[in-house]
Amino acid sequence: MSEDLISKKELLDLTGISYGQLYRWKRKNLIPEQWFIRKSSFTGQETFFPRDKIIRRIDKILNMKDDLSLDALADVFSPNLTDIQLTAGEIMERNIVTSSALNLYIETVDPTAQHIIFEFDKLLSIYVLDRWLQSGDIALDEGRLLIQALNEHLPRMAGMECGIILIRKMGVSAFLLIPNDQEIYMDPGVKVVAHLSLAQCTEELKLLVNGSEG
Repeated sequence: MSEDLISKKELLDLTGISYGQLYRWKRKNLIPEQWFIRKSSFTGQETFFPRDKIIRRIDKILNMKDDLSLDALADVFSPNLTDIQLTAGEIMERNIVTSSALNLYIETVDPTAQHIIFEFDKLLSIYVLDRWLQSGDIALDEGRLLIQALNEHLPRMAGMECGIILIRKMGVSAFLLIPNDQEIYMDPGVKVVAHLSLAQCTEELKLLVNGSEG
């Protein structure tokens, strides 16, 4: 099934923003170039957008633009990993993730390590783990599998919009990382248990980290 699209005219009418705002935000990298989809219509060429993504992004821009500059917003929305290093104590002090997710990560990666320094990619792995542990979508054993999958593959996904899904078949779990969060097709015996956008998680985590610095 193809992605639900919204036309530029419909988008401007729905959100109340102007043509100038839309293209200024594009120039500032608040809206990705690939979201501007040119398609033929009965009037010629028309621009469309992925409906859910663009409406959610514009809503966030409108809600946050009074508190952050457009350049700061562009950094938040970028899938690129930010430069940060935190200790376990600093992570807990800032309330970025729960202690259960942090402890499971440490136990899985290196239970003997006394002073792990968490760079952003590691923190992102813990954040994804925390999201799914709190939702009840994964068990602890699956959490360990998730950590291993993210630690192995996440570095090569830097700068990409990537999706991660948990699937189960006949009681066996597996995690799939999907570059550009493209649609995938599986046999009917496979159940998709949970799905997250790593770009969206990156965005949320950047806001959490930046908000907790004060």
